[in-house]
Amino acid sequence: MPSIKSHVISFVLRYSRKKAFSSPQNLQRWIAYARKTENHQPPASLQSRFEIATRSVDGFPVYEIAPKTGERKRVLYLHGGAYVFQITSYHWGLIADMADRLGFSITVPIYPIAPEHDFHAMFGMVGKVYRQMLDETDAQDIVFMGDSAGGNMAVVLTMMAAKAALPLPSRHVLISPGLDLSLANPEVFEAERYDPWLGIPGGLEAVRLYSAGINSSDWRISPLYGDLSVLPKTLLLTGSRDMLTPDNLIFAQKARAAGVEIEVVFEQGMFHVWPLIDMPEARRARDSIVTFLTGDTESYHAKAGELALQRTDRGVTAHNMATPLRS
Repeated sequence: MPSIKSHVISFVLRYSRKKAFSSPQNLQRWIAYARKTENHQPPASLQSRFEIATRSVDGFPVYEIAPKTGERKRVLYLHGGAYVFQITSYHWGLIADMADRLGFSITVPIYPIAPEHDFHAMFGMVGKVYRQMLDETDAQDIVFMGDSAGGNMAVVLTMMAAKAALPLPSRHVLISPGLDLSLANPEVFEAERYDPWLGIPGGLEAVRLYSAGINSSDWRISPLYGDLSVLPKTLLLTGSRDMLTPDNLIFAQKARAAGVEIEVVFEQGMFHVWPLIDMPEARRARDSIVTFLTGDTESYHAKAGELALQRTDRGVTAHNMATPLRS
């Protein structure tokens, strides 16, 4: 059963953020307003907790969150925002939690966004960031993690790297990714009715603004239609109230058929990118990510068992708790 906090957040999203995606005009207005207030810099709380280095790639900042001493592994984190919105404090909160719990170095490119820039500028920049990482770190020690549009970018970047004969990352963590932007799946239209956040009209406008005229069924825009066999071991997190979920589940099936080892965390009642928001369901999702990247199953199952007991004590049966599913 979804938490009370998740219900409150869903209500707020439906009567605020969903408006941005209700029409192309509304999305344009939200973008214009966002440009007046956006700030890509890590919050002061992060800067006091971590050593953060900054460099520039193609004139855009790249932040490096320092790892624990001796840890070689690195995460390339690609933030979401429908290709048109900047990184937010919610992204930084997840990044900080992952840095704390994993101890990996986390590379965060503030990549060029639309409508000021397009697909070519975005992937030109993040492609250079990845090549720089490869100069410093073995590919087997690199993880791609991304939410929403960033999840799409993680998959596309891996496919591009494969075509360029570059070493590929060892793992993917995809949080509510947008993997088919062609709207070929009619189930998406039904799912939109229950999604408190995303909408098709504004979503199509975001794709138009960033895609540089590339057809929406091209794998560079909709990686569901690319060569999935090149993908590494993947963790995909998706919720029942996210209009992207029908395509995410198809992606998982196709990836597995292509030989990819993929785990799916499907959380009942959850909306788009819920792991970014501080609530019980997000904490479970983050536990799944840590387990997937560290293999710390003993710690994960101990926490899961404790939570199941608490839920049972409140009259909720333990089997209702969402856990990683191999769909």
